[in-house]
Amino acid sequence: MPRFRNLKPTSEFWGWRDEGACLGHNDLFYSAEDEPKSVRRRKEDAAKAICAGCQVLDICRQFAIDAGELYGVWGGMTESDRHRLAGRHRTG
Repeated sequence: MPRFRNLKPTSEFWGWRDEGACLGHNDLFYSAEDEPKSVRRRKEDAAKAICAGCQVLDICRQFAIDAGELYGVWGGMTESDRHRLAGRHRTG
């Protein structure tokens, strides 16, 4: 169960997001469920490229993992990437 779902946004908790290279690119970092896979993959690749040069990449990635973030590209990882990583941690 995600631990951060009910937290109210505060500058101390979310402040790092203001430093993200993704700021203003939500269209690349989130996809609609009915989006064709080829379009989703192109958007995810573009998002990952933006993440690669981001100064808060590690913080963002760890936040998404700790929070159990279900959607979008966070810290250079897609939903599938995080799901696979979580599975590896559960199985040891």
